[in-house]
Amino acid sequence: MTILLELINAIQQLPLTVMVVAGILGLCVGSFLNVVIYRTPAIMKKEWRLETAHFWQEQPDLADNHKQALLDTIKNDTPLTLSFPPSRCPKCAHQIRWYENIPVLSWLALRGKCSGCQNPISMRYPLVELTTALSSVLVVYTLGANIQGMLGVLFTWILVALTGIDFDEQLLPDRLVYPLGMIGLLANAFGIFTSPVSAIFGAVFGFFVLWSVATAFMFLMKKQGMGHGDFKLLAALGAWLGVGMLPLIIMLSCLIGSIVGGALMIKNKGSQQFAFGPYIAIAGFVALLWGTKINHWYLSSFM
Repeated sequence: MTILLELINAIQQLPLTVMVVAGILGLCVGSFLNVVIYRTPAIMKKEWRLETAHFWQEQPDLADNHKQALLDTIKNDTPLTLSFPPSRCPKCAHQIRWYENIPVLSWLALRGKCSGCQNPISMRYPLVELTTALSSVLVVYTLGANIQGMLGVLFTWILVALTGIDFDEQLLPDRLVYPLGMIGLLANAFGIFTSPVSAIFGAVFGFFVLWSVATAFMFLMKKQGMGHGDFKLLAALGAWLGVGMLPLIIMLSCLIGSIVGGALMIKNKGSQQFAFGPYIAIAGFVALLWGTKINHWYLSSFM
């Protein structure tokens, strides 16, 4: 423990070095998060297909040959994990070499095109890498090279992955949201960001606030207006930042979501369905870094 404390103290004496390390690490993690964003929904869909096939297997009123044909088809799905198969161009199946996978630099060197077929490579890949790097640096700069800073960086990485997935699929996977919430509760068992009581109430009220809004909307409009993943994400943010940050997170997410949603409606000349999770995530990031200052400023303005 003494050695660890000495190491942390030594790191804190070199702020510029810490910023550089956080940026480089953020770039590398951002490259991995691109894989997480792209493959996690695909992996989940394969799992759902297999679960569905097993469900049909248990139905006695279906012909055995039909059930077996369905199961055989799904079992022949190509295996997919975060590490297998190696990344390839979706158009020409060119396998991405290690030097073509250097964050940001490879995209620039390749001029945003596949080296095999010249198919454009989405600008989202370097954007995610840069966003992860810059946000990691900002977290360490704001919170410090300490346990808060390290946990804050992990918090940010998970939010980046959730934001990308929700933008693409309008899906907030439980396999990411639940660990996010559990880590927040565990951290605040030691009072790292807020008190244990505030974290528990933050998780509970975070879930039920949006659940109540969505239930009321369903009752009045007879259609779903918000996914359950949004409830769970706000609960996870409440577990990290405490119940006192929930009003700020809700207000900011609604403000950002309204602006973006309005812009999309104007662009598409009509109603536009869009994911709300990214705006909750952005609001949570802002609350992590500046929530206390914003709340103090807001309260002092009316005193």
